This record gives sequence, structure tokens and C-alpha cells, in this order.
Amino acid sequence: MKPDRDLILREMGLGPVWRLRAPAAAVPAGQGASATTADAGQAQASAPAVVPAAAPSALAPLAAMAWDELAATVAACRQCRLCEVRKQAVLGVGDRNADWLFVGEGPGAEEDARGEPFVGQAGKLLDNMLAAIGLRRGEDVYIANAVKCRPPENRTPTPEETALCRPYLERQIELLRPRLIVALGRPAAQTLLQDDVKIGAARGKLHDYRGIPLIVSYHPAYLLRTPQDKARAWEDLCFMRRTMRTQKDR
Repeated sequence: MKPDRDLILREMGLGPVWRLRAPAAAVPAGQGASATTADAGQAQASAPAVVPAAAPSALAPLAAMAWDELAATVAACRQCRLCEVRKQAVLGVGDRNADWLFVGEGPGAEEDARGEPFVGQAGKLLDNMLAAIGLRRGEDVYIANAVKCRPPENRTPTPEETALCRPYLERQIELLRPRLIVALGRPAAQTLLQDDVKIGAARGKLHDYRGIPLIVSYHPAYLLRTPQDKARAWEDLCFMRRTMRTQKDR
């Protein structure tokens, strides 16, 4: 049975009133408007700027790894001090042949305890967002994070932590070969695009990650704190769906 769309949107805090009257045109990269005051609230002062590139020596051992070896390597990783406070590393979850890849910031307390990204209230909202465009966790969807270990007190990962962990995410993307990547929140967007990113200016555009289309949107945890931006998140979801249809028509 298909989920009731109106119910899903109400769960997101949108309601039928937020249905788009017509598909919004994708804004070409480089031609976006400036971030609004509400969008600016998404950017945290502690968020890293441009993330430094990882050393080539950190990338080489991963190049030939399959999923099981990658998972074992991440579980045993001690490259940064996040390993000292984690309960477990969180590689990701979902369909390893997925067309859709959603990337967040890093594990929180519940994710650290359960070993799965996006659980708790933020995870429930993400599941509702997926359902609103006909998706379901684990079915043609893979979910990962920019860093695999929980930063203390759920703080934003440092540039050094993100740089050391980024090769794991890059290898996941190489193995997945998704048709579309969705960066949820500023740290994920900066990690993938290797540039300073403001959500308000980056959303609504089609970016590129090594030949794969990439869309930037809000992190579900941010939407829980700032529900007035759920309408914009719905626009982003519609943009994602249109983009995927275009990819599949090629």
C-alpha cells in the first residue's frame, strides 16, 4: 500500500497547502540568489570552511576495497581522536546498489549506540521526507555521513576530522555509483564539494561530484529546530525527484 501523501506532508509539518503549483526550474550553478536570513541560520559558526584534501597515502589502501573490507577498516579506524569516545563507527546503511545516496554530517548519540545513521527524531523526519517522494530507507536508498564516528556533544566535525574520514565516503560512492547524491546540511555539502557552502545559496541548483549530480538541502535535525524551512525542504525534494527522473530517462 502506498503511503498517504497528505499524511506524510503533515508529518513533515508542511500540509497540503505546500503543494507546488508547477515544477520549479532548476537554477543553473553559479546563478543562485543570496541566502535569506532564515537560510543563514543553517550555517553554524563552528562549521568547517573548505575541508583540506586528504593525503594520497590515505587514499591508496582503500582503492581496491570491497564493502566488507571497507566496513571492517572503518570499524577499526583510529586515524583521529573521535575513536577515543565512540561506541562504534557508523559506516552507513541501505541498498548497496542504490540510485539515491543521502549524506549527513555525522553520528549522534543514538546513531553511535545503534550503529545506524539517522535514527531518532531526525531519522523519523528523514524517513517521512523519503516517503513523500516515493522512497523508503533501504530500498534504492543508501544513507551515510561525512564522518563515521560521533563528535563529542554532537559538535560539528573539525576540518581535520572530516579530511581524515573523507576517503571512506569517497570509496562508498565509488562502490555505490549512485545516480544522485543529496548532501544534507552544510558540513556534508562542504565535504563533498570541497568548497565553502552556504545552504541558502547552494540549494535549488544542480552541483557535480565527479560526474554525479549533487543536490544540497537541509539536514533533518535543522528542520526540527527551524520548522519554517520545511516548505523549502519540500521544494528541494521535488527538485530531487525531477532530477532523478531526468537521470533515468538518459
